[in-house]
Amino acid sequence: MRVILTSIALALTVSTVYAADVVAVEDVAVIAPDTFSWTGGYVGINAGYAGGKFKTQFTDFNQDITINRSATRPDQLDGNWDDNANGFVGGVQAGYNWQFENGFLVGAEADFQGSTVKSKISGSDGDGIVSIYSDIKTKLDWWGTVRARVGYTPTERFLVYGTGGLAYGKVKTSYRFGVAFDGEEDFATGFSTSKTKAGWTIGGGAEYAITNNWTFKSEYLYTDLGKENTQATLRDFNGGGFGSTGDVSNHVKFHTVRVGLNYKF
Repeated sequence: MRVILTSIALALTVSTVYAADVVAVEDVAVIAPDTFSWTGGYVGINAGYAGGKFKTQFTDFNQDITINRSATRPDQLDGNWDDNANGFVGGVQAGYNWQFENGFLVGAEADFQGSTVKSKISGSDGDGIVSIYSDIKTKLDWWGTVRARVGYTPTERFLVYGTGGLAYGKVKTSYRFGVAFDGEEDFATGFSTSKTKAGWTIGGGAEYAITNNWTFKSEYLYTDLGKENTQATLRDFNGGGFGSTGDVSNHVKFHTVRVGLNYKF
């Protein structure tokens, strides 16, 4: 009996040692943390809405009179007027960011926008047989900026920033005065002049990294393109020659709210 028990104990011991030898140790997968850096270049698109006050001044055309909402004749084309301007904007941007270990960021961005932003004042007078009318328009054809950006990342993928720098744009002013008989235009005169202006812009925004390459932003800018003078000559649109020459000046200031989508390299 002692021999049998000894044999059983020996067999159990050998089995335990063998089982320990064949236990497989699996490798534990190491998952790398999700890290994102704002450092790098990017390009993108933007779209939004802009509005503000456009101030236009006419001088030296003729007698001094404030422009009003009735038809403005050429001999009354002197004075100042402020009118609300608004419209849509959309364009492209490109820039570069440098992010520091403490979460702060500096960068530079340039953008270029097409624009439908304009102000218009129209007036008319008449008795149903003979009527006169006038249109005065100031339009921002296009504009762009070159700006610095300074921001902070409260979380890894969320950025808030302030921005400011140079702004430039093309401003076009046009005037048209006409006389109509029984609804048919008999005479028309006016002018169209444009000027590329330079000024400044300032604002701020927020941007979120959707993926490691795509970011979405919302942004506000206040832009002042300054005041400049240009000359304009009244022209007879019916082929009768030219009239008096005067000065036209614009002071274009507006607010912009827009969103954008960037691709980060």
